[in-house]
Amino acid sequence: MFNSISTFIGAKDFKESKQFYKEIGFKESSLSDKMSYFNINENLGFYLQDYNVEDWINNSMLFLEIENVETYLEKLKSLDLTSKYKNCKLSEIVVNDWGKEFFLHDSSGILWHIGCFY
Repeated sequence: MFNSISTFIGAKDFKESKQFYKEIGFKESSLSDKMSYFNINENLGFYLQDYNVEDWINNSMLFLEIENVETYLEKLKSLDLTSKYKNCKLSEIVVNDWGKEFFLHDSSGILWHIGCFY
């Protein structure tokens, strides 16, 4: 009955945010000069808007479930994102009762939880 669910996120610098998401492995489909859809596979993606509302951006969080937390974290570390993007932060892996995750703040400061369940 349902096919997918996607969220909308804003960007402090739309051009920089688009580059950030392409660099970490998302594919961009430009929808207009102010909005793009980024996806990893057919039903896994989000809409990025050229829209900067600080309270919204600072309180946006997404969870990306992946198969191998260690491998993806090493890939992101190899991209040297924290040197390239001012607001980008990348944590180490945290082990929880439910699984493992690490945290990535994108180029606007949006918080991504990236993890896997046991």
